[in-house]
Amino acid sequence: MCHFTQRSSTLSFQKICNIFWRFHHTSTSHLCSCSKTVSDEKYQDPFQLGRKDLKNLYEDIKKELLVSTAELKEMCDYYFDGKGKAFRPMIVVLMARACNIHHNNSREVQASQRSVAIIAEMIHTASLVHDDVIDDANSRRGKMTVNQIWGERKAVLAGDFILSAASVALARIGNTTIISVLTQVIEDLVRGEFLQLGSKENENERFAHYLEKTFKKTASLIANSCKAVSILGCPDPKVHEIAYQYGKNVGIAFQLIDDVLDFTSCADRLGKPTAADLKLGLATGPVLFACRQFPEMNAMIMRRFSKPGDVERARKYVLQSDGVQQTTYLAQRYCHEATREISKLRPSPEREALIQLTEMVLMRDK
Repeated sequence: MCHFTQRSSTLSFQKICNIFWRFHHTSTSHLCSCSKTVSDEKYQDPFQLGRKDLKNLYEDIKKELLVSTAELKEMCDYYFDGKGKAFRPMIVVLMARACNIHHNNSREVQASQRSVAIIAEMIHTASLVHDDVIDDANSRRGKMTVNQIWGERKAVLAGDFILSAASVALARIGNTTIISVLTQVIEDLVRGEFLQLGSKENENERFAHYLEKTFKKTASLIANSCKAVSILGCPDPKVHEIAYQYGKNVGIAFQLIDDVLDFTSCADRLGKPTAADLKLGLATGPVLFACRQFPEMNAMIMRRFSKPGDVERARKYVLQSDGVQQTTYLAQRYCHEATREISKLRPSPEREALIQLTEMVLMRDK
């Protein structure tokens, strides 16, 4: 992992980021703290540890999508082919086990907790289908998007159907608190999309706008899903807050690294085109940091990189600046906060796997 020194030219902006950092990290009680942040347990592979609870995940999702129309079924099943990372369901089942162990040393995932993992993946996938329509995307996970194959109208309906099936599964859990927590995710997804459609002229407001959009579009699903399984497994509100804060911080870090990879990874590795955000007119973390060193980028940001040559010039500025490094550094800070939160739970293999997961988020290349 790279460590980066702060340049004097970005010091004032770093102070601004510190303000946003404090805004995003209101303190939670330390009364739950059971150990030091540094792990004293042996390395735990999150994917291996979560595999048992995620077995037949996609088959179970497809059971929720029972439809009579062959074409709609084909569209809904398209992304549930078992080739995704299942990153969100894995976090959810690991959090469920960690909270269960913390509460009463139970090492089993409840059926309702596993249902939350299924619902989280369904909501996520529905949002991908809708995002691809909004962005007119051509590829996703290394293959053509639903909207490119079946058209925009049918893609919107397929996303709606997946979302409705997730809502039915959510209602089946029969817990009004869990329904409230997870429906917040859907509201945040919509609000986040509207935030993405807008922009701020003031550069300080622009960064706050970017972090709020990142939370709503990406981190809210992880945060609230983690909170939901903690509620189902443990009655302590402090544990619910720990689970939520872990998910929030990991989710924001995940998206920050995603925004970095848009500049540093190749299209074949990502499974989608690079510089995609610039082409959509979006100013992500690397761009906002780079703008401090290249103020001429401000005009490009405000016109959403719409003039010929804007995308190429902006990409060049980002790669010449420390924007990628500073965004990675910010992601490291969010991961450190996630580790600090989850370390308040009782030691367990699942807790250690969640700590290890923060490292995997930072080191991923796709």
